[in-house]
Amino acid sequence: MSPGVRVVAFVSLLLSLAVAAAPMAGGPATLVAAHRGGAALWPENSLLAFRQALALGVDALEFDLHMTSDGELVVLHDPTLDRTTTGTGPVRDLKLADLAGVRLKTRDGAVTDERIPTFAQLLELAAAAVELLPEIKVDANRQRYDSIEEKVLALLRARGLLARTTVQAFQVETIRRLRALEPKARTMLLVARGDVERDRARPAEAVRRARDLGATDLGMNHRLIDADVMAAARAAGIRVSAWTVNEEADILRMVDLGVDMVMSDRPDLVKKLTSR
Repeated sequence: MSPGVRVVAFVSLLLSLAVAAAPMAGGPATLVAAHRGGAALWPENSLLAFRQALALGVDALEFDLHMTSDGELVVLHDPTLDRTTTGTGPVRDLKLADLAGVRLKTRDGAVTDERIPTFAQLLELAAAAVELLPEIKVDANRQRYDSIEEKVLALLRARGLLARTTVQAFQVETIRRLRALEPKARTMLLVARGDVERDRARPAEAVRRARDLGATDLGMNHRLIDADVMAAARAAGIRVSAWTVNEEADILRMVDLGVDMVMSDRPDLVKKLTSR
């Protein structure tokens, strides 16, 4: 082989190795979830917010579910209407028809034309291929809504969306019921700082809790997530989502740690910083 041919072959080998190593070195991209649709940008948990988040090109929509007295699932964060709407009182005490005249408010209290969406309406909007992250909430007395897990799963099955949905909950019993009803469903155990402080446990212990429950995912307050959490999650095959990450420095720290998903009220900022 001539010297020139040997040089070409050597360069080709180096290029091949570089291409093969590139995905491994960079790792999988951190996914971007619009928390409550992008609560810092639009009225939280509104169809407007979800439409705008989809237009941004987010990977997932995060939202919250409560149930009315007549068994309808509605998208709202709080167990009462008072903070985010023109209405008052617990969702549990109201029928869906009672919400017809209620309007959503912005963070500064301005009244909008947006209504409280139903879960069914959001699923119709989410025909695009994004992941759905519904959180099953409890009522104002921290009691579960009867059969809420069955209703959530039934609507997801009916629309063929179960495979790209990860159902979230802070309550261990909710995760257990979901697992019993639908073993194939993806579930995310949510962990707050108070949970870790109360148990006097290392944040990485939350990974074991999620694994023992059979949850596929772990969602943590971003301040709890460190290299130990990520190492434990990788070893357990648990996907890690960080919430609620709104500041540039915090977003970059989560990306550097390699979290699987960032939930943010500023999905536009996360998209910009991750250059996707």
